Amino acid sequence: MSDENQLVQLTTEFKKATDEVKKLGEDITGKMAHGEKITADLKEQADNALTLMNGFKARVDELEQKLARRGEEGEKQQHKTFGEQFVESQNFKSLSESNSQRGRADMQFKATITLATTDAAGSAGDLVQNTRLPGMIMQPERRLTVRDLITPGRMDGNVLEYVQETGFTNNAGMVAETALKPQSDIQFELKNTSAKVIAHWVKASRQIMSDAPMLASYIDGKLRYGLAYKEEQQLLNGDGTGQNLLGIIPQATAYSAPLTVTGATTLDTLRLAMLQAVLAEFPATGHVLNPIDWAGIELTKDADGRYIIGQPQGVASPTMWGLPVVATQAITSGKFLTGAFKLGAQLFDRWQSRVEVATENEDDFVKNLVTILAEERLALAVYRPEAFIYGDIAPAVTP
Repeated sequence: MSDENQLVQLTTEFKKATDEVKKLGEDITGKMAHGEKITADLKEQADNALTLMNGFKARVDELEQKLARRGEEGEKQQHKTFGEQFVESQNFKSLSESNSQRGRADMQFKATITLATTDAAGSAGDLVQNTRLPGMIMQPERRLTVRDLITPGRMDGNVLEYVQETGFTNNAGMVAETALKPQSDIQFELKNTSAKVIAHWVKASRQIMSDAPMLASYIDGKLRYGLAYKEEQQLLNGDGTGQNLLGIIPQATAYSAPLTVTGATTLDTLRLAMLQAVLAEFPATGHVLNPIDWAGIELTKDADGRYIIGQPQGVASPTMWGLPVVATQAITSGKFLTGAFKLGAQLFDRWQSRVEVATENEDDFVKNLVTILAEERLALAVYRPEAFIYGDIAPAVTP
């Protein structure tokens, strides 16, 4: 009888012995529950059944291990290299054991060695190991800092109302005794906006989320980054229609140089924009530039070839005329935004950025899928459009 057939027979006998032990165990448990005495005969039957079951179990385990070793040896033999097969061949062994110094040992190979992984002769693809780099190669992420320039806030409900100063006529003057005092005019307008939702989601299997913990954290970070990416575009460029925020640039004041500077450069333009904000009673707190334009400014040299803005080996934070510079692709190249971000605008978070995982969808539940949702809800208030100056800048030119 073959080992495979013997294993089937022993497995059947082992199951019968196991059922007998279970039956006797239930019988003894029932008698003990009713306070009946367990006879010596019943104990002996249980001991014999247990011994028989353990004997079958040991023989089944021994045969299973034997068959497993045989399979491993067969697989190993199947995947031996041709060099290993030649060294182990009978011709080579006879030659190596011979006292003669001369002789010949050969081995014929009828198939061409290939990278195939099939069972065909000459298939050696299973011997090739893949090169796997650990972790994941992540996509580059934009440096997001526009939010950091704006005063943060929280709101309740969906609608945000605020008062925007639209005009101020200052008629303050010197007044003589008993004379009529001059009247100044301040104009206000009630503005309102609603909180807008930024969201996106992906699907994943529960298995991959459990088996690759790093993937879960990567998806979390990537989804949050996607929200921040869209948020930055909306804070600057949102047109206020539909579900878009009304961004700062559509509300900003057009650049108009308060004074004339002969041969004005890009650096001069940014300084004059700061002056324009100061004259609106809102001193600027930062500049927003496209990375291309900021690189052009940093590369500007004087007539002697020396860099005007810092040195290549410097590590100082980007600044211009004492104010921080935010370099982001969310603003078009050739444009700039200078303003009082801290006082002129405020960002209100109704829902802060969050990531949620759910299997509430019935189809997801039965398929072991999860939906990963990232969202935030926010509103933007621009209190004083004059506090923000938006205009054109020419590319920096190196003399």
